[in-house]
Formats: sequence, structure tokens, C-alpha cells
Amino acid sequence: LLLEYIFVSLILLCCLLFVAFLGYCLYLRHIHMKYDHIPGPPRNSFFLGHSPTLLRIMKKDGLVHDKFLEWSETYGHVYRLNFLHYVTVCVTCPEATKEILMSPKYPKDKFVYKRLFYLFGQRLFGNGLITARDHDMWYKQRRIMDPAFSSLYLRGLMGTFNERAQKLMDKLSELADGNKEANMLQLVNCVTLDVIAKVAFGMELDLLKNTSPFPKAIETCLKGMVHYVRDVMFEYNPRNRTFVNEVRDACRLLRTTGAQVIRKRKLAMQNGEDVPKDILTQIIKTAETMTEEDEEFMLDNFVTFFIAGQETTANQLAFCIMELGRHPDILEKAKKEVDDVIGMKQEISNDDLGKLIYLSQVLKETLRIYPTAPGTSRDIEENMTIDGIRIPAGVNCMFSSFTTGRMEKFFKDPMKFDPDRFHADAPKPYYCYYPFALGPRSCLGLNFAQMEAKVVMAKLLQRFDFDLTPGQTFEVQDTGTLRPKGGVICTVKHRKYKN
Repeated sequence: LLLEYIFVSLILLCCLLFVAFLGYCLYLRHIHMKYDHIPGPPRNSFFLGHSPTLLRIMKKDGLVHDKFLEWSETYGHVYRLNFLHYVTVCVTCPEATKEILMSPKYPKDKFVYKRLFYLFGQRLFGNGLITARDHDMWYKQRRIMDPAFSSLYLRGLMGTFNERAQKLMDKLSELADGNKEANMLQLVNCVTLDVIAKVAFGMELDLLKNTSPFPKAIETCLKGMVHYVRDVMFEYNPRNRTFVNEVRDACRLLRTTGAQVIRKRKLAMQNGEDVPKDILTQIIKTAETMTEEDEEFMLDNFVTFFIAGQETTANQLAFCIMELGRHPDILEKAKKEVDDVIGMKQEISNDDLGKLIYLSQVLKETLRIYPTAPGTSRDIEENMTIDGIRIPAGVNCMFSSFTTGRMEKFFKDPMKFDPDRFHADAPKPYYCYYPFALGPRSCLGLNFAQMEAKVVMAKLLQRFDFDLTPGQTFEVQDTGTLRPKGGVICTVKHRKYKN
């Protein structure tokens, strides 16, 4: 009787699974019929859609953004991608970019940003400033954070920017004296993490002298994020178990560190001590207005600023050094401007930064070809028409600054590194250049990042000549953010000034 019961149960279970499978197939067919009028590359699979193509590229350590660029040039301003029952519409149309990114009515993409909440089951960004989808929740955070990024407050950070940049110069001086090569990506990563730790959270890391688990933890989290978002089956593959556990440990390290830092600052505030009006103080104020999971919410923003506040700036600096090394004429022009504006001064002032116009153009051109945060996405909850193509509600729109920055339609000879594209008299890019996103959800730390980058680059150009070592790759690596795959290896020498 028991065996008969088990047998009948198994038959019923198989029938239910078959019905569920058949129902999913019909639903998938419905999705295809609903969106297949939108142009796009052929699907690799009825079930997996275009996932196999992207996973093959990732497996070979390639760059999926190159494939997005290829598809944009082949299928036009609007094309469709399928992943299981999810549909993504990739958009390069400037008018649609303006309409969607500049408006608060299009929330951030539910699939992507919900997967950034947790990473392999371990909370990472949670409901922080980048990932919060609810507009009211995001707006409340943004208003409280704004004072820590005001122009007045940023001017007060010039001393820290100068001090940390000077530590990099001291390190480069050691390497120059010892005739040793410099891994510029590694060095600028240390500097930018030092800066954000100091000015945002009051932490003294001094990574150019001390070892720390944080750089590795950040890199591990970002790599894990790429796999978690793009490959839903990644964590279930036994061969990936070790890496998945490393990612979870890295997430825990960042959040545990954040909890210790926040606890120490809260105690100081409760004791009436004078505390800086930095990001950490603002994070604590944010949580004071919340009613649930206050500590977790504070940690969300700690991790958000700890990672976002250093990774993208470091990569921009490394790409900038790489391109200057490949274009000696541009390098000399940038040096001349630094010499004219700063001369032999030790301290760079905020007024000096405003006069470094050509260096600003160099940094902007760097982000055109190498946007370190290459794109963003929004949910489309109402029917709309983009570039003459009907887009039914229920999809997410992906916007890629990497793609638009490399399209001939928007930038003549797009792979030529030409800072004069951003000259004051040059035509302004029309919603095709957005390395910091656009509209209300644009990057809060834009001015912070560019001030820091200019101070570091100005001091580097003032003090050193550098050459790229032969034989290294100039390829781009995708680790969630984009970074130079080869690390930008240079030989550095003290500049010789003529009297």
C-alpha cells in the first residue's frame, strides 16, 4: 500500500511538473510574440535567449560591451535581448535617453538592482543610494547626503586630496629612484580608497605603506556581482562554490567593518563630541529617520560609498594615464598647462583646478571611450514608442555610455583619443555622453570624483615623466566597472626642469 501511494504521488508530481513546464513554455512563447517585432539578434535558445552568447564572451574573459556595440551598429537605436522570460531593450536613441533618464517616473531596473541588494544570499548594497528603487526612499537619502557633496564642503577637502596625492608622488619617487616599474592601476586604487576612507568615514588606511584586505574584498564583490547579475545559474554550479564563498566573505568583511566604524561614530555623537559633517555623519542621520532595520540601512550606504567612491575614479585615472602614454603630443600639452597654472607649487588650490581646462578635457575624453561605470537601466511600465518602434510595457531599457561613446554616429572617428571634442567651442554631445548617468539619479559624487582625479593627475604631470612599458595589453577588463586589463605598467622618471 505504501509503495502504491509513493508511486501515485510520483506520477502526480511528474504530471504537475509537466504542466508547469508546459505552462512556462506557453508563457515564454507569449513573451516572444509580444516583443519580437522589436529588432534584435537571433536568440541562441528558446529558453535561454541571448544568454549563451554573453556567457561565452565572459568565459573567454572578453568584454560583453563590445558585443552590445556591435549589435547597436547592426540593429539600430533600439534592439531586443531575451534572457529566459525577461526582455531587455537596449537604447542609444538620444531623445529616448533624455526622456527616460531625465524623468523620475522610470524606476531603476527591478531585475538588476534587486540582485544588487543581496549577493549570493549575503546583503551587499541593500537599499542604498544607488540601488533604492522607491523614489521617495531614494529622495530622502539624497537630500540628506547633499551637504556632504556641496561645493563648499568639497572645497574643504582640497587639503586631503593634496595630502593623499602627495603620498602617491612619494611612492613614485621611490620607484623612480630605484628604476622600478609602477603598476599605475594598483597605485591609484590605493590613493582613491585612502581618500574615500578618510574624507567619508574618518578611516586612516595609508594603503601605499600598509596592507589591507579591503582592495581585494572590493574587487571580489565586483567580480561576483557581474556573475550574479548575468548568470542566474552561476551560484548553483558546484565548480563555482569556492568563489561564491569568497564573495560572501568579502561582503561580510565590508559590512562588519562598516558596523564597527558606524558604532564608533554614533558613540562620539552621543557623547557630544565634535564630529565632521562627512558622509558617515550623514549616513547616521539618514538612518535616524527610519523606523526599521536602521543599522542594515546605514551599512547599505557605507558599502555603497566605500565601493563606488573609489573604484570608478581609480579606473578613470588608470585609463587616463594609459591614453596619455599612448599620445605623447597630448601628454606634452597637458604638462604645459599644468606648468603654466601650477608651476612648482606644492599645494593645488580649488582655483587652480578651475584653470586646468585642457586636463578637464582629457579626463572627459577618457570617460567617453572608457566609461568606468558603463551603463544604467530603467523599467518601462507604460507603453511607449522609441525611434518609431512600439515598446510594450513590462521591459527594462538599458542605456550604455560605452556604446554611444564609441559610435561613429555620435563621435567622428570614435576610437581616436581627442580631448578637443570637449573644447568649449566644440559641439556639445546630445544625450550620448553620460558616464555619470543623467537626471535625478545621476551620480552624487561626480564633482568629488573629478576634483580628486584632477589633483592626482596635475601632481603626476607636474612631477614625473612616464612611459608605458612595451608589450603590455591595452584591453579593457569588465569587473562590474571597467578597468585596464594590463594594469598600466609604466617606468617613471623625475621631470627635469630647464631654467
